[in-house]
Amino acid sequence: MKLEGTGIEGLVVDLQPLTQIMESNGFILGGSWDYERVTYDYKIDAPEKNVTYYIRIQGYAVEGDVDRGNAVIQLVTPLLGKHYYPHGVEYGEQEEFTSSLIERATKAIKNLKESVAQHQNS
Repeated sequence: MKLEGTGIEGLVVDLQPLTQIMESNGFILGGSWDYERVTYDYKIDAPEKNVTYYIRIQGYAVEGDVDRGNAVIQLVTPLLGKHYYPHGVEYGEQEEFTSSLIERATKAIKNLKESVAQHQNS
């Protein structure tokens, strides 16, 4: 599910401070990054057995290379997903999420946005 209107989409930030901000807010840089893209995930435990939710924030390099650490990243619309053990995470619009979970995820991203925006490139 896309989390629209959080204000984080479109922000442009250098990779190094972005990763520091994300990690200090509980978002982990995914190991599947490449030269042009980054993915940060935030884990939300669920009361259901074998279910975990994730907030995923992705970005792509508008300058530089991710692997060299000199990239300038533009963030895109965050996603909310549900992990089904052992199959993986589903981010599709057909997934159902409670309003409290959506509110919690949106609040986490808006709080994060304030820190990211302070380092935005002009």
